[in-house]
Amino acid sequence: MNQSINIAIVGLGFGAEFIPIYQQHPHAHMYAICQRNAEKLHAIGDAFGIEKRYTDFNQLLEDPDVDAVHINTPIQNHAAQSLAALRAGKHVACTVPMATTVEECRQIVEAVAETGLTYMMMETVIYSREFLFVKELYQKGELGRIQFLRASHQQEMAGWPGYWEGLPPMHYATHCVGPVLALPGAQAEYVSCFGSGRIDEHLIPKYGSPFAIESCHIKFKDSDLAAEVTRSLFNTARQYRESFDVYGSKKSFEWTLIEGEENVIHTGEQPSRVHAPDYAHLLPKEIQSFTQHGVYNADENQHLSFIQGAGHGGSHPHLVHEFVAALREKREPYPNARQSANITCVGILAHESALKGGERIPLPEFTLQETPAVDARPS
Repeated sequence: MNQSINIAIVGLGFGAEFIPIYQQHPHAHMYAICQRNAEKLHAIGDAFGIEKRYTDFNQLLEDPDVDAVHINTPIQNHAAQSLAALRAGKHVACTVPMATTVEECRQIVEAVAETGLTYMMMETVIYSREFLFVKELYQKGELGRIQFLRASHQQEMAGWPGYWEGLPPMHYATHCVGPVLALPGAQAEYVSCFGSGRIDEHLIPKYGSPFAIESCHIKFKDSDLAAEVTRSLFNTARQYRESFDVYGSKKSFEWTLIEGEENVIHTGEQPSRVHAPDYAHLLPKEIQSFTQHGVYNADENQHLSFIQGAGHGGSHPHLVHEFVAALREKREPYPNARQSANITCVGILAHESALKGGERIPLPEFTLQETPAVDARPS
């Protein structure tokens, strides 16, 4: 495939971040944008010089020149829009989570198998500079054998759009589940989760979820490894944190406790502070600068998770490049549909486990694929 891939971005809030990256990627063409609000659509289109504009998602899917859609809409729309795009013959990149139910995840996996098209969940943490740093340590053998992984995503969601109010913490857990599975290339086999504390009473009825915090243990398939992930959304005093810790036989990595401070490497009794370097060198030169800055809402009224999350760790151009490269090279991206379903269903089933007092719940077969046993050592 020598020609540029025509990309359509759907949803222009957070989605606007990706427009200039696609525009400057050497093998992508930022072809079309879609937003229900016509005024916002045209403001963004004019600002970035994009000619093709749609207020109707279905009309966009009828455009034969659209090769792939990148979905950045509210979470309750992800599954239906991904399925519609796949059935219309479009490749799909979708922001997290993949879906909000196990059944929706199954339908997407089946649609990918039936159509032969590409699906990628755009999970930021597994392309962040911190993750890429730890991945490099692991692949060089500096961590030794991985013994345990832990991750957290704690965020106060008061004041966010109505569908977030009372959301079960684990229903949006990909930022902490993703890195613990991605580092060793593992799949979750089963989960056990406990809920703790109680959110404000008026937040509970929408989803029937009372928990302030949910903490889940994940057992990996064909491996001696397990991981623990923690998630909170309401009524828990904590600075925004997307973190992961990796404990190895030679070295361990722990995420900073306070935003802006350095992470820590432990070597026996000798801890040292480390700054994760930038990994722009892994990208085409045309988009390397985007690991250091974004465009979301210009310089004012920026998205809170973008500010507090340190710009999603410079992940956006890495996500774009992985998706575009996978399409050009006719290979599976990471995470592909099954892997995305495994990551997403961990959270959905963890909440179900919490409602059942920590009952062990297996991941469905459609989220698993045949892989060599994970022995928690670098290749």
